[in-house]
Amino acid sequence: MKFFGEIAERAGVPSVMGEILAGILFGALILDVETGIITFFAQLGSIFLLFTAGYKEVSLRDLKPAVLVAFIPTLTQLVFAFAFGFMLGKIFNFTFLQSLFMAVALSPTAIGVVIRILIDLNYLSSRPGLVMLSSAVLDDIIAISLLSLIVTFARFNRAPSALAVLTIAGKILLFLLIMYILGKYFFPRLFVHAQKMHAKEAVFSLVVMTALFSSYLAELFELHATIGAFIGGMLISEIPLAKIPDVQSKVEGLAYGILIPLFFAFIGYSIDLYALVKAGIFVPVVTLLALSGKLIGGFIGSKAIGFNFCESLAFGAGVMPRAGIELVMLTIGRGIGIIGEEIFSAMVFMVIVSILISPSALKFAIQAERKNKTGNELKVG
Repeated sequence: MKFFGEIAERAGVPSVMGEILAGILFGALILDVETGIITFFAQLGSIFLLFTAGYKEVSLRDLKPAVLVAFIPTLTQLVFAFAFGFMLGKIFNFTFLQSLFMAVALSPTAIGVVIRILIDLNYLSSRPGLVMLSSAVLDDIIAISLLSLIVTFARFNRAPSALAVLTIAGKILLFLLIMYILGKYFFPRLFVHAQKMHAKEAVFSLVVMTALFSSYLAELFELHATIGAFIGGMLISEIPLAKIPDVQSKVEGLAYGILIPLFFAFIGYSIDLYALVKAGIFVPVVTLLALSGKLIGGFIGSKAIGFNFCESLAFGAGVMPRAGIELVMLTIGRGIGIIGEEIFSAMVFMVIVSILISPSALKFAIQAERKNKTGNELKVG
């Protein structure tokens, strides 16, 4: 897996591409294998993927001032992505729940892919780059919140009553309240005690235990484990003792060195190539709607806050890629029976296409913007 990930990195695309490819090849070459243990570690990988996204990539403190600026473009690209996803379900005669799931599944943006592209193009510190990153973070938080509702709705196998909706909302709010109290008052004290312990790696162990406990608590409230992991990661990201560089390095080593590549490889292994072919016209349609929804919505929203044409095009292209959270959502949807193998395989194909297309589209828009600025400066000079 890491070998294929390295090949992908050297080719200029995220390592997730290589890890998914490794899973596809493994599935094609070895058809009869016991997947119980692999599934267990893949599930741990999905938990730590969301946990590290909250722990490492989301800062609530830094997010607050950027929310107002990024709110409009985030709202527009989410509305377009959501509408295109729901429309996709209606075009192919999906049930209401399936259409709703498709709408939510097209909403996230791959934070890690966006960061990598912006850094490579030296665009992260620009105003559009910062707004793009803030929007990607907000995307994922909103999408995960919506996913928690859908997961709970799926347990009813029908549209829930008003009382059921209030009960679901109450459980979510209670879970968030408990997590907030733990993050504000309990976790910081635990980390102080852990740092004073003589036992080796006490702080690192506590970070890992926080990820697993948050996941377990979410399951108790009938949410998904990965949702709890994401929230747990966000909460301890505000605790300085939990983010000591040495501890962060060990958490990343466990997550990105072992568990997360296993999850991506399992995604590739789970793709049914026959089902992908059988999906037919659904594959190009879902890919077109998924990418165009983000591009159009992002362009309109960023123009509304004063970006020029090239900056708005860069913003729209930059929020197109999907990866980690999208794949977790698809895995959850398939696991609880909302989508089948054909939809799952087609959506994973769309994720791969988005990772390939977005960097080139963003690079084109940024280069066009820079040429435009250079031309204007020469005219002024």
